[in-house]
Amino acid sequence: MSKTARIATTAGAFMAAGVAATVLNGRQRTQRRRRRGEDVAFGSVHTQRRTVLSSDGIALNVEVEEAESASPTVVFLHGWVETMDVWHYQRLALRGRVRMVFVDLRSHGLSGRSSRHSSSIPHLADDLSRVLDELVPEGPVVLVGHSMGGMTIMELAAIRPELFGDRVQGVVLVGTSAGNLMRTSPGLRYLIPMLRVGAPVLTWGRRFNSYSVIRRWGLGPHAQERHVDMANEMLLEAATNVLMDFYPNFVGLDLTKGLEALGRARTVVIAGTSDLLTPVKHGRRLADAIPDAKLVVLEEVGHMIPFEDHEAVTTAIEDIVETLA
Repeated sequence: MSKTARIATTAGAFMAAGVAATVLNGRQRTQRRRRRGEDVAFGSVHTQRRTVLSSDGIALNVEVEEAESASPTVVFLHGWVETMDVWHYQRLALRGRVRMVFVDLRSHGLSGRSSRHSSSIPHLADDLSRVLDELVPEGPVVLVGHSMGGMTIMELAAIRPELFGDRVQGVVLVGTSAGNLMRTSPGLRYLIPMLRVGAPVLTWGRRFNSYSVIRRWGLGPHAQERHVDMANEMLLEAATNVLMDFYPNFVGLDLTKGLEALGRARTVVIAGTSDLLTPVKHGRRLADAIPDAKLVVLEEVGHMIPFEDHEAVTTAIEDIVETLA
């Protein structure tokens, strides 16, 4: 057999294995979805789409849930390679009771694509500033952020500290960090070498047994199957280039500049002891650095806290909203 033929045969076998793995993984996802038995299907809780244009021209996908009575506006920001659907449980629990704004961060969900050079935490904070100015021009605001969404809030506090304690009166930071992640996050140490392999291989690899990978690195040891499956379903929607474009943010991350301003708003920090991406020590450091912040530690809960212990997140939001109503 010629060298060209051997290469073609090897490539064909590799592609066939990838197709088979994808089909099998797809069947397993379908079976798990059926077993979830959920009353409200994950990914189905939405309102009419709105668009907020970023300062560099990217169309940000935003949805607004109006409340039956006057209330603070709660603005939700998801994490890296997530979508606004990460707030599935909180949206259902608070629907009709609190005015809510949900944002798909740039390059995520249904928002427009940013370039590698415009996929930074400062860009995300500027986007949040635009959303607030356009959709919440007055009245008290509560900001809720998971992972990179929490980092976005911290950066906003650095660039617009005058908002905190005035318009922004409450903050809930969920499974996030202000910096020093690369040395202390086993999840990121595992992920970064994979990113350097290259997008085509990584795209194929993400779909091969993705459920087991996400269970291992994204959730705690006792996570319900439905929550692992929801995370798996959501995370696989993200294009691999979103992984590649945003990961440099975490290498030299330092968001400590805005933490003092955050203390002007009532702030709750929520951390899981089994979080491998933003370990619980980062939550403790945040709570220590933010004046008067409250720390909520969830035992044996992983990174996907909005799913895995959604009641704790909802309760933290409700507590803040009640003090502002």
